[in-house]
Amino acid sequence: MFALIARSVLAPLARVVYRPVVEGRENVPKRGAVILASNHLSFIDSMVIPLVAPRPVVFLAKAEYFTGTGLKGRISRGFFTAIDAVPVERGTHRAAQASLDAALEALNDGKAFGIYPEGKRSLDGRLYRGRTGVAWLALTSGAQVVPVALAGTQDIQPVGKRIPRIRRVTVRFGEPLDFGDRARAVREGRTPAGPVRRAVTDEIMDAIRALSEQEPADAYNEGPQIAA
Repeated sequence: MFALIARSVLAPLARVVYRPVVEGRENVPKRGAVILASNHLSFIDSMVIPLVAPRPVVFLAKAEYFTGTGLKGRISRGFFTAIDAVPVERGTHRAAQASLDAALEALNDGKAFGIYPEGKRSLDGRLYRGRTGVAWLALTSGAQVVPVALAGTQDIQPVGKRIPRIRRVTVRFGEPLDFGDRARAVREGRTPAGPVRRAVTDEIMDAIRALSEQEPADAYNEGPQIAA
């Protein structure tokens, strides 16, 4: 029931209230596996992208969002189920690989999967260096990568604020990137996987930066993890 309400009522209502500016929706393939690789400014990002994308988008979400008790727990579980979020444990190397495996399963099922290559939210507005998990997914699954740029989501729910504010946001979907040739070269052993994953990740981040026009940080985001 909650999923039905979220898709048929809450999503259209949010689009009316927040009036997002959306560019390049036609760049998202209507069917088949695709990776939406986005910059990351706010907890709200994983709700904004599915609201404006032309098809359902799967994101990973902390397992705690699905295991809470009481009314708050039921609302959280219902909401994240409604937006097709996949529960994962976090905090260890094993958990990181489990997250990638869950993402790969979604892609193998022909779904659209959303990921933030920076890992953590940017607290200073700069675009940080991408982690290579996004390239591992692209090369392993063969899925195209659509770069996504968000702007203004940090103003809807700033760090430390629990109640969202009404602010207009912009979402830009870039042209798909295809790494099929390099995926085949890695599978066939014609080129080492590590350097290819780094190069593919950097190309994806360059495409995101071109859309977002953010200042590059030229470093990994090692700042404190902000609780959502």
